Amino acid sequence: MSTELQAESRTESVTTEAELQLAVAQRRNFAIISHPDAGKTTLTEKLLLYGGAIHEAGAVKARRDQRKATSDWMEMEKQRGISITSTVLQFVYDGFQINLLDTPGHQDFSEDTYRTLAAADNAVMLIDTAKGLEPQTRKLFEVCKMRELPIFTFINKLDRPGREPLELLDEVEQELGLATYAVNWPIGSGDRFKGVYDRRERKVHLFERSAHGSREASETMFDLDDPQLIGLLDPELFAQLHEDLELLDGVGSEIDMESIHAGLMTPVFFGSAMTNFGVELFLQYFLEYALQPGSRASNIGEIAPSYPEFSGFVFKLQANMDPRHRDRVAFVRVCTGKFEKDMAVSHTRTGKTVRLSRPQKLFAQDRESIEEAYPGDVIGLNNPGVFAIGDTIYTGGTKLEYAGIPCFSPELFAYLRNPNPSKFKQFQKGVTELREEGAVQIMYSADDAKRDPILAAVGQLQFEVVQFRLRNEYGVETMLDPLGFSVARWVLDGWPALEKAGKLFNTMVVKDNWERPVLLFKNEWNVGQVEGDHPSLRLSRIAPVGGFA
Repeated sequence: MSTELQAESRTESVTTEAELQLAVAQRRNFAIISHPDAGKTTLTEKLLLYGGAIHEAGAVKARRDQRKATSDWMEMEKQRGISITSTVLQFVYDGFQINLLDTPGHQDFSEDTYRTLAAADNAVMLIDTAKGLEPQTRKLFEVCKMRELPIFTFINKLDRPGREPLELLDEVEQELGLATYAVNWPIGSGDRFKGVYDRRERKVHLFERSAHGSREASETMFDLDDPQLIGLLDPELFAQLHEDLELLDGVGSEIDMESIHAGLMTPVFFGSAMTNFGVELFLQYFLEYALQPGSRASNIGEIAPSYPEFSGFVFKLQANMDPRHRDRVAFVRVCTGKFEKDMAVSHTRTGKTVRLSRPQKLFAQDRESIEEAYPGDVIGLNNPGVFAIGDTIYTGGTKLEYAGIPCFSPELFAYLRNPNPSKFKQFQKGVTELREEGAVQIMYSADDAKRDPILAAVGQLQFEVVQFRLRNEYGVETMLDPLGFSVARWVLDGWPALEKAGKLFNTMVVKDNWERPVLLFKNEWNVGQVEGDHPSLRLSRIAPVGGFA
């Protein structure tokens, strides 16, 4: 190679690396976790409002003349006012490209949330000020802890009566083992909630409510010792604020960014998503404190986002986001390199080459074509049956694979019957597409004479959603025939191990989507009984993970 060409090649390489580093520094990617009714969809709407992505926010349980929530796009979500699917919401704020991974609030869809957290770099834990930590929040916190995600806490609904702020901080520390640092502090609560105090900037933010919180809250700022403040605040609130701040400064932790990024300390913010109090202040600090897209473990070691070749993994599939076109979309988290429209990628699981010709930027149900994307971004790809959850795609000559995404043990099982033979094709198509997207696990009896699919779910609502979508999107009425089992265990050593064990009592043998053997039990006692009788039979509550791990 000539000296000129070598210099040109080096310049191009440096430029590409610099471009990647700049793009990564500008990106923030996060998921919101909470118990149902803590206000997750409302907070999501208000972040979009302040990010300029929408002009007017709609409440979750919208009145007939109000807008529906942007993130709740599925027909059943609009009817019930709940979140039951994960969506991706991308917007720009203050020079940052933000990828907000909205997760289902309902506990019956926690597995969808687990998958989405695999694509997140940060988590925002939303807590209801009146209820504190709730079961679903604790459960999802454990997943975040397992993935060592930085956790940012937003204590919501300060516009309603609630518990003492110090009591809530103590609960987070004692029950979750997280150190806390209050970035801001509430001034009053309920009807007397007036605003928040920014501890770093030593500024008091007083807010004025807007109608239904549909627009940005008007805000005025004061120094803590500003004489005007005494006239604007109730003397009791003013005195309480000084007393609380003295206590926090005396006994509270100092902020430690290393501990935050390691998931050991959580910055805490107080506010009200419904009235918009404290939402923009939270967003500003979050963008400053949150982790930018980082390295990920793979079969060839930890790979930094600046790795020159493109790579990403599929963390979610969704059918019929556009009912008019009966489409199927694969959600891909970009991990390294630069994604470009029409690029050809290698598909690790199948070994095939796939051309990515119609990439899309996702904004709930709305999409627009994109030309490029960078690490931390989530792109939508048309999926004609090529992709499965957990698949890795990459460019370059070195085979690359990220760890797969596990399935968790379902607790409810039922045969799904199609009573109308003339709808057989629609029924098969619907079952296949809903199975691919992971809306519910679908299994089949090991007895080939029984051909009806078995729905395997975490909660009853998953069954209702599947039947609703089959009727609404595929025109098929179905019936459920419940099975009397509540525990599933995968046989780690496959069919040979099961055959070697011989006859098992109080169990049903089924096969999962990958034809792997799964045992269904009536209860945990039956699991223990089989494990005691067959000590060499290795059972797992989590499906064997594809990939290098």
